[in-house]
This record gives sequence, structure tokens and C-alpha cells, in this order.
Amino acid sequence: MLVFLDTETTGVEVKDKICALGLITDSELHFERINPGKKIPPSASAIHHITNEMVKDAPSFIESISAQKLETLNISENVLVSHNAPFELSMLQKEGIAWQGQVIDTLKCAKSLMDDLEGYSLQFLRYELRLYREEEAVFKTLGVSITPHHALSDALHTRMVLEYLLDLADLERLIEISKSYVLLSRLPFGKYAKKRIEEIALKDPGYLKWMVESLMDMDEDLRYSIEYYLH
Repeated sequence: MLVFLDTETTGVEVKDKICALGLITDSELHFERINPGKKIPPSASAIHHITNEMVKDAPSFIESISAQKLETLNISENVLVSHNAPFELSMLQKEGIAWQGQVIDTLKCAKSLMDDLEGYSLQFLRYELRLYREEEAVFKTLGVSITPHHALSDALHTRMVLEYLLDLADLERLIEISKSYVLLSRLPFGKYAKKRIEEIALKDPGYLKWMVESLMDMDEDLRYSIEYYLH
């Protein structure tokens, strides 16, 4: 069974925690706010619009319905599907949940199968892949509001992205891509944004070396790609 997961968090650092979670399976949709046990900074609220007042009386993760559902779903036969799955898995790991099944990362798969796009965020793909033409009917049927950066809404958009990707590769291939590094062809940011990494490696290798040495939080696929072309 496919399990679509999205979380909203207090931030993206090691110390940050889950403050909302959305789950979609064949038989149910689930959304719950979680008390993260720490302050939600304004920078995070500005993205997902969850405030400290909203989670004040919410359960901690270990006491939540979300934790109970994940415990039941966390079996080797199930496949977790997320956009930027390594981040979602790391957030679950902090709460004591190590996913037992296979994983599909729709972000990594989109990068691998559509390497000429200008961006790969969930909201970018929503428009690039023209999901908006069908989303109103899909969301209305399931009783979900179209709300970017809402965990349940994003989980449903992730499902729509997966359906698009399945026209390009089967489930087994998507699982395999999600396990490996993706060789990116273009630099996503910086003074050479959208330029081919292979060309930059020939013209200005020092810039790429500086990126690898200086940007400690660099995306793993980008780091792999830069090092590949440099060598």
C-alpha cells in the first residue's frame, strides 16, 4: 500500500520538530496538529501559518493519533511517498519512528526524470505539470481544501505528482531512483544558475569547489553532481 506523508515543522534544523502531519492511504485521509514542545518561530509560521496558540492544546507526537496510525502503517509491505522524503524520514526518526518499508521521493524522481525544469518544489510542479487543471475536482471529491503548505493538501498534491511520474516510470523504478543519487545537469542557484554543471566545471571549477567546501547544507544530489563533473 502507498502511504502519502507530509509534515509541517518548526524549521529545518536538527533541533526542529513536527507541528502538523498529513497522511493519505487507500482508505483514509488524516490531518493533525502536533505540539512540538518548542516555540514555532515566525519564519516557520509565515510558511505554514501554524501558530503557537494553535498547537498549545494539541497532543505531543508520542500521544497523537498520527503516531498510532504510523505505528500501524509502518510495515515492510507499505511504501512511503513524500516530496523530499529524506527530510520527512529524519523528522519521524526524531520521534522514534524508523520507516520499515520502501520509499519513493517524488522530489528526487522529478529531478531524475525531468532534468530540464527550472524548479522542483511541490508548488512549482503543481503549475509546471499543470496539476491545477484537475486538482479542484480531485480535492473536492476528497473534501480537502487546496491550501499550499498545509500537510494534508501537500500530501494530496504529492499523490498527484506521483500519478504524473508513473507515466514516466513504474513503481519499482521510482523506488530505485529514490535510493540513489541523481546526476543533475544544471546548477539551481548562484551566479551560474540554470547553467550546465559540466560547462561550469570546465570554465570555472574553482567556483564549484568553493560551493562544495562552503555550503555544508547542500542538497545531496547537487553535491554528488558537482563532484562528479569536477572529477
